[in-house]
Amino acid sequence: MNIITEHERKLAAALTPLSPFPDNGAARPRMSRRLVRLLGLSALAAAAAIAFLQIYRGIETGGPIAGQPHEAAYASTPVEKPTPSKAAPKKEPAGAPAGREISGSGYVVAPRITTVFSKYEGRITGVAVQAGDLVAAGQILVTLDDAGARFALERAKAAKTTADLLLAARTIDLDQARASLGRTETLAARDTASKQQLEEARRTVERAENAAAQARQDLATAELAIRVAEEPVRELTVRAPFAGTVTRLDAHVGDTVLARVDSVRENQSLLTITDQTTMVIDADVAETGMADLRRGLRGEAVLDGFPDRPFAIEVQRVAPVASIEKGTVSLRLALTDPPAGIRPNMAARIRLQLTDSKTGADSQ
Repeated sequence: MNIITEHERKLAAALTPLSPFPDNGAARPRMSRRLVRLLGLSALAAAAAIAFLQIYRGIETGGPIAGQPHEAAYASTPVEKPTPSKAAPKKEPAGAPAGREISGSGYVVAPRITTVFSKYEGRITGVAVQAGDLVAAGQILVTLDDAGARFALERAKAAKTTADLLLAARTIDLDQARASLGRTETLAARDTASKQQLEEARRTVERAENAAAQARQDLATAELAIRVAEEPVRELTVRAPFAGTVTRLDAHVGDTVLARVDSVRENQSLLTITDQTTMVIDADVAETGMADLRRGLRGEAVLDGFPDRPFAIEVQRVAPVASIEKGTVSLRLALTDPPAGIRPNMAARIRLQLTDSKTGADSQ
């Protein structure tokens, strides 16, 4: 027994004009019932598909399924937890302090370095050192010759000889004048010499004393002239101002060099001496870490020439101003046990360990 619902009857009436079958009274009831069943099955399939789609979207988005509470949706779709990768870094425990440091780059510097010039003009007659030689303080480096300086010294010595002879002559005259005055005074006491003769003898002694004093002054002037003439001759022998290493040599035998004033202007030096026993590192770090920089901070440095030999460093000085062009602050760092063979101007990379402002301990 077929039961046709009101909904099916209305749906069949609406679809009757669309039927491809001829409109005859015998076939219409049978075709209507078959069409109604077909349409009913299609509606049920569509409803099932819609319900399945809602369930699938709920599972995919993690939301609640239609008709079920939120908890039931999660209970019906368990989610597997991802397995942690072995290569993932281990997380620090909550509240553990993180290590802080400042890094930068710079160069090895020798604070004690000097460029040697000739004080006076001359021709190089000898070079006693080579680049790389260790020299002691006062050691002869370069010898020069200047005929004018030598002649000036000889003239000064000759003038001194003349002053010596003149002083000797004036001394003799003074002695004679004093002896004559003594005889005249004796005769005047016996009323043998007149008063006028006595006064004349006294004036003679005074003139002799003045002449002797002038001769002594001339001798002192001659001695000073010798010292003045000796100084250029002495400076023709260039000596090391302090112990160090000859790091640059520009002097060659036969070259004529200018006096120091002109040599500095023309950049005509003889050589350069560097004290390599007290080298430091001048480095630049970002100005963003200025608040943490201070003297005494310690860290580590590595030279590009010795990448596998790090050594300890300590901040000696922090520059009072920052660089406008680079946005950095310059530091001077003392070295502790640097590698043997370290040279000035070698590139270096540095790391400074900052300290905790509250505890004063290094942040590790």
